[in-house]
Amino acid sequence: MNSKEQFGNKLTELRKGRNLTQVQLAERSGLDRPYISGIEQGKRNVSLEVIAKLAQALEIEIKTFFEE
Repeated sequence: MNSKEQFGNKLTELRKGRNLTQVQLAERSGLDRPYISGIEQGKRNVSLEVIAKLAQALEIEIKTFFEE
C-alpha cells in the first residue's frame, strides 16, 4: 500500500468515526465531494493546505492523520 492509499484509508476511518458522509465533510472543508472521494481511494496527492482543511473540518490535529 502506498502513502496516498494509507492517507486515504485514515481519512475514511476518521470521517466514518465522526459519522460524517463525504458530502458533509466536503461542506465542512470547502472541498468538492469527488475530490474527497479521490483522496479516500488513494488517487489524489494532497497538499499540506488540503490536509489542514480536512483536519479543521474533522476537528483534529494534523498529526492525527499520521498516527497509527
